[in-house]
Amino acid sequence: MRYYLILLALFLFSCEQQQWVPLVATVNPEQDWVQYGGEAPYIFEGNSIIGTCVANTPNSFLATKKEYANFELEYEVLVADNINSGVQIRSHTKPDYLNGIVHGYQIEIDPSPRAWSGGIYEEGKRGWLAPLKDNPEAQKAFKHNAWNHFKVRAEKATISTWINGVKAASIVDTMEASGFIALQVHSIGDSTQIGQQVQWRNLKIKELD
Repeated sequence: MRYYLILLALFLFSCEQQQWVPLVATVNPEQDWVQYGGEAPYIFEGNSIIGTCVANTPNSFLATKKEYANFELEYEVLVADNINSGVQIRSHTKPDYLNGIVHGYQIEIDPSPRAWSGGIYEEGKRGWLAPLKDNPEAQKAFKHNAWNHFKVRAEKATISTWINGVKAASIVDTMEASGFIALQVHSIGDSTQIGQQVQWRNLKIKELD
């Protein structure tokens, strides 16, 4: 009997670990996040986070204070058509690596004609790991001037992405096993991009065993 009770307790604990958790708290959401890199402003509004492009600053990243290893992550994005953005996963900033720049996997947000939203890029290291040049269905899945739904699954060495329900990219890579999640506001070089915004909402995560 005791053996079955132990199994039941382990099962219940496993179920508890696999619940969806919002990344934007309803009370004092700022306490769970920290900013790295540039000085682009981020605003919390309800369950949304809004980042705004500003001049003369490098890439900005609003990062979770908690690190995550194996998980499913979902979020929605609304982005201006003339800027680029992304969401970092399993990422880091370390004083002894390039003066602390943020590095790690990035899930691309790309409203340009190239249309690589959902592709996987390694910020601060190797660059593109899974562009979407050979996935026209995923390229067509992005909706301009509308909210787009992203899903990311990171389990051990495999990272897979979806955009609006369409499979976008998948890699097997062992460079980073865990790290923070971060929302990028890209540096800009065009004055017409000043004040443009990227918005995230309904950010939620489910940690996997």
